[in-house]
Amino acid sequence: MSSYYPRTKDLTRTRRSLTESPPSSPSPTEKNYRHDRVSRFDSIGESATDKSLGRTSSYTRREARLAALNKQEQDSTAKDYKKMYAEALHENAKLKSRLQESKQELAKIRSQLEKVTQRHDTISERSSALESEKREKQTLEKRVSDMEEELKVLTELKSDNQRLKDENGALIRVISKLSK
Repeated sequence: MSSYYPRTKDLTRTRRSLTESPPSSPSPTEKNYRHDRVSRFDSIGESATDKSLGRTSSYTRREARLAALNKQEQDSTAKDYKKMYAEALHENAKLKSRLQESKQELAKIRSQLEKVTQRHDTISERSSALESEKREKQTLEKRVSDMEEELKVLTELKSDNQRLKDENGALIRVISKLSK
């Protein structure tokens, strides 16, 4: 019995180190250790019932160990799923904020485009108004120049008319003197 306890302590230490470390393929020394343990059970010379009881207990220990490993894997996968979910939520939040920023930028650009379009419309309206004003101004200037020419002609005609009146008056005086 006393030889059984130290061996159990060694096995529990080995089990703890196996369960604490991540699952991986067994190293060659672990394979040899397992092989030696199996061969020791065979070479000890135990009876068939002892072997079956020993194997049953080793099977239960193995099952318990596998169950613990499976539970750890499930916990780690659950944690991984939680981590992945948290990462997905974080990524979604980032994308939503980028989408909001993009929408705001789009709205800003649209308003700027609308302002530019209004300016362009205003400028085109102004340019068409300016163009019509230019045409109006040109027609008015032409009318003014035509009127100035007419005014010159009228003043010339007035002066000619005055001269003719003066000549007419002089001729009437001469005729009246000659007729007396």
